[in-house]
Amino acid sequence: MSEPRNPTLAALGHSVRACRLGRELTLHALSERAGVSERFLAQLEAGQGNISVARLCDVAHALGTSAARLLEGVGEGSAEPGVVALLGLRGAGKSTIGPRLAQALSVPFVELDQLVERAAGMTLGEVFELQGEAFYRRLERETLRRVFADHPRAVIATGGSIVGDAESFDLLRRAATTVWLKAKPEDHMQRVRAQGDERPMRNRDDAMSELRALLRSRTPLYAQADHVVDTSLLGIDGSITALVDALSA
Repeated sequence: MSEPRNPTLAALGHSVRACRLGRELTLHALSERAGVSERFLAQLEAGQGNISVARLCDVAHALGTSAARLLEGVGEGSAEPGVVALLGLRGAGKSTIGPRLAQALSVPFVELDQLVERAAGMTLGEVFELQGEAFYRRLERETLRRVFADHPRAVIATGGSIVGDAESFDLLRRAATTVWLKAKPEDHMQRVRAQGDERPMRNRDDAMSELRALLRSRTPLYAQADHVVDTSLLGIDGSITALVDALSA
């Protein structure tokens, strides 16, 4: 029977993997840059490689970062994953739960859409109107890779449609622990309206039916997440508690 993974090595492995994928490096490419074997790197990312400080510095240098950055938040018996990505439609609770979860895990909170807007120099609405969806998807992927490269540990709130882009969703599932914040359609709508956002209802005779259809179409994708938390059932506080417990298990 195999021994249980050391929590510190597991957390370090998450950090290395996320950073590597963020830099768009294969194991082979990183192996050549760092001067270590692919087999050892695979073990390291799996939380099974007991790496020396010198070799960790070599790996970090090959990733364009520092050993200290890869070790950020690692240790103290923590089994929590490096990056947690929150999935779900608007109104799922990502922007509410995300900062509090990040605080509980002592990691940064990142709003992916905000970074996309900053990179584009315009709002998401303007990006779609002026540049189109293909441009947005490309910028979203580039921004996501940069987040993984720059933040070995973080909580990321993703856009609701990211699961519809196969490349971005695949990157998320490989580099992060994914969480679907599930909610009833009525709760999605109520939460968005409570934020003063009437866009989902504007010029739509049956916005709720459209929302239900959208949720149905994305449910098979959201359900591929590593964890599912029903925010309608548990509420905000209960969802955070459930997530911290699940991520620390």
